Amino acid sequence: AEKHAGVSCVTASMDDIQFEEAARVGQIITIKAKVNRAFKTSMEVGIKVTVQDVLTNVEKIVSVAYATYVAKPVGAGKIELEPVKLLSTADHLEHALAIERRRIRLGYEQVFQNLMQESNKEGDYCDTFEDEDAISTDFTHVQSIELVQPPHANHHGNTFGGQIMAWMETVASISASRLCRSYPILKSVNMFKFWGPSVVGDRLVFNAIVNNTFQNSVEVGVRVEAYNCEEWIKNQARRINSAFLIFNTVNDKGELLAFPRIKPTTKDGMRRYHGAIARRRIRLARKCMLSAKEDKPSDPWERSNQAYMSYSNIAALTHLAAKLGWEITSTLNDIKIWTHEEGDVLSLKVEMQVKVPSHLAFSLLSDFTLRQQWDKHFLTCEVLQAVNEDEKIYYVTSPPMTGHKPKDFVILVSQRQPCKPSEPYIVAVKSVTLTSMPPSPEYCRTEIFCAGFQIYSDSNSSCTVCYFNQVTSGVMPYLAANLTGSSKSIEDTALECMKFLELKGSK
Repeated sequence: AEKHAGVSCVTASMDDIQFEEAARVGQIITIKAKVNRAFKTSMEVGIKVTVQDVLTNVEKIVSVAYATYVAKPVGAGKIELEPVKLLSTADHLEHALAIERRRIRLGYEQVFQNLMQESNKEGDYCDTFEDEDAISTDFTHVQSIELVQPPHANHHGNTFGGQIMAWMETVASISASRLCRSYPILKSVNMFKFWGPSVVGDRLVFNAIVNNTFQNSVEVGVRVEAYNCEEWIKNQARRINSAFLIFNTVNDKGELLAFPRIKPTTKDGMRRYHGAIARRRIRLARKCMLSAKEDKPSDPWERSNQAYMSYSNIAALTHLAAKLGWEITSTLNDIKIWTHEEGDVLSLKVEMQVKVPSHLAFSLLSDFTLRQQWDKHFLTCEVLQAVNEDEKIYYVTSPPMTGHKPKDFVILVSQRQPCKPSEPYIVAVKSVTLTSMPPSPEYCRTEIFCAGFQIYSDSNSSCTVCYFNQVTSGVMPYLAANLTGSSKSIEDTALECMKFLELKGSK
């Protein structure tokens, strides 16, 4: 940052940091940093950390992070920065993405406040507090004090941000460890903010407490205050840092362990509890927006593999529905939205309570030619091949998003009726490749990895409909918008589905 600015620079903030690998003693760490984009008075610095094992010579990515720096003012005014010179294709790519990351940073607080207001209106998760086994957050409070000495400071005399983060991790890890019988593993650092500087001689007070636990993770909030000698006597603190650290823990076999539920005991504890839920939704949305990858091509539909593909279609949806760790992110009337994270894969579940018999819902939802009546994302739908009474291949077109071509899909829809009353009706969907329907220049061919419905009978006149989708780039904009609260597209589509089913059921 200082090489680009030509003057002293200070860290303003860090984007959420994800840790993919653990670096261990004896391994070689490589850290590379460069300015991706200079805005008027601030700049984004991209940092890539890799670790290399000297015995196997295998190199893995530990983390890719983004920091925002500002030039330290010489006088009263801010220093305006020169644009970055772009020398390679990678430079151009990062330069383009930097503006999107900045958009997320600037909009973060408003998104967070909107989600908090939504949470207060919905009153979700209140039933958790009635759990007798839930642990009070007060039990997890940990405080530590550190004295800033010369080795802890940079050439400006300010405390290293990395040193503060290391101290924060220590106190947060102790806080998280009070909920598990294993060593917590740091997976990410969210909203690491620099509110002000601290210098050599300051006493830094770290306060950590668990805000919320999820299926296999826990969020710990840490607040850092600084005192010089005079402030220490007068008890006048300076707030200098805050962050939210996400941990998980594993057993001896490397399997993720579940954390116990917690219960807030104060009004502030309740705020932090719901704040953790909102931040998790933002993390999931950010995963959608920033980690999109090229979709793999769908499997070719050939006579030799039809039986296997029909099986794999049903099996994939069944496995997805049965996964542990689904987390509820939104509740609206009779609709619930759930998400599931597994590595880089994000999945969605929409649960609907519908006042029609399950067999009727199955009949209506398995006929994709009817979907245009309730799903605005289906512009046209035609049957390309009726394989048998349980399998059909459809060609679907979708209306264009602003500035993009319309999308089209070639999908295999497999339907199954339950063998036992307790089992669900299944309608599974995945993309396939047909030689008779190659991609057209008029459309952007889009893939569906795993999607579909499971329909459970609740009574003779009602059922629970669950829609699943393993998120691809085509779905990401809708899910990201929903998770951040800027859109209700998924809820709106679900409401239309429910109206359609109940209208048909009444006839």
